[in-house]
Amino acid sequence: MVEELLTAAIATGVGVAVYMGAAARVVKQYERGLVFRFGRLREEVRGPGFTTIVPVVERLRKVNMQIVTLPVPAQEGITRDNVTVRVDAVVYFKVVDPASAIVAVEDYRFAVSQMAQTSLRSIIGKSDLDDLLSNREMLNQGLELMIDSPAVGWGVQIDRVEIKDVSLPETMKRSMARQAEADRERRARVINADAELQASHKLAEAAEVMSEQPAALQLRLLHTIVAVAAEKNSTLVLPFPVELLRFLERSAPPPAAMPARKEPAPAGPASEGPGPAEVADATAAADTDADALDGAPVPDALGGPADGLMLDAPPPEEEREGLRE
Repeated sequence: MVEELLTAAIATGVGVAVYMGAAARVVKQYERGLVFRFGRLREEVRGPGFTTIVPVVERLRKVNMQIVTLPVPAQEGITRDNVTVRVDAVVYFKVVDPASAIVAVEDYRFAVSQMAQTSLRSIIGKSDLDDLLSNREMLNQGLELMIDSPAVGWGVQIDRVEIKDVSLPETMKRSMARQAEADRERRARVINADAELQASHKLAEAAEVMSEQPAALQLRLLHTIVAVAAEKNSTLVLPFPVELLRFLERSAPPPAAMPARKEPAPAGPASEGPGPAEVADATAAADTDADALDGAPVPDALGGPADGLMLDAPPPEEEREGLRE
């Protein structure tokens, strides 16, 4: 009798242990448990800790309530200003309604991933390249709203969306580099011009002060000589007073005026013979020769001059030839 009771007690204990092993469940702190009885969801959501279910009749489904980091694969698209880019992002979300996350959607992770990819493509097509590079905060907010709108019905809350990287073609990178270089050069030139303007104002003020006090100019010259002499070089500086140059300039005589040069008259065409100017020059030359010959002694046959004989007219051609011989 005692043995039968002991055997029954052992069998009961083993059955209870097996039942408790099959019915016992542990829900972690960051999880929530949903109980399905014959496939129907119970309204009660099991909290963290130890809990039990009816074996075979009930089934426990655990849902993670932590913030999930979901990387969005790089999406290639064309911006509004016709530039091809590749953009990747990351989505932070968490489950706020475990029942809706399990019942309303088959796989909420996959659903959020696909929604993030389509929303990222849409935001690329609606934005300019400058917005993708410099105005990411506004794009992140717009992308978060686009993903969060359908995710509310899935029991998922989008915590944050960030655009990680924007990949540009090499040609676009070179163009942007040239643009940035040109802009920096323009700013450098503007800064140099502004510095020259300010320096000119200061130099004008300094010149005005030095003009009132001539000794200041001499002191400035001495300071310049000291600065040059401080360097170990072979430069020889000879200060030359400007007043001496001005005195020499005032004492120099004015340059004499050059006589006006007469321009020769244009000659006539070759087919029409000598022009009027050439004829006048030839006539004047002939008159001069005649005046020179008039009153000149005529040599005799022996080569001596004929005393007291003056010619009133030019000698004949034969005599001229004899004289030439």
